Amino acid sequence: MQRPTGVTIIAILFGTAGAYLWIVGAVQLISPGTLSLMAGKQFMYGLELAGPFMALLIGAVYALIGGGLFRLQKWSRWAAMIVMAVGIGWLVPKISMAELGVPVFLYGFQIALRVALAWYLSQAPSVVDSFAAKS
Repeated sequence: MQRPTGVTIIAILFGTAGAYLWIVGAVQLISPGTLSLMAGKQFMYGLELAGPFMALLIGAVYALIGGGLFRLQKWSRWAAMIVMAVGIGWLVPKISMAELGVPVFLYGFQIALRVALAWYLSQAPSVVDSFAAKS
């Protein structure tokens, strides 16, 4: 069965996030102080303060999930949904403390996007069928 377009897009997003974190980690290792430790905070969920090696490790996890989604491996579908759920939980306090206006809109949009993508991976018939056909 052919990979659904939405799964391909999600796989590319995970791969891009992984590449971004690798670049952040490499720059921090090569030239400390050039980038802030907070450069990868959108993807690291509080672990950005652990340093560049953690950025490289989490970047590898994102890339691994993206590659698994691209190859329609079941574990990657579940891992992507878990990462999205963690991201939603991470954004709830931020939207609760945000001032009205643009910050609430941006956090709300991120939550809605993650919910939609996780729902798509878990419920879309074409996605479920393509991952079931792979095994």
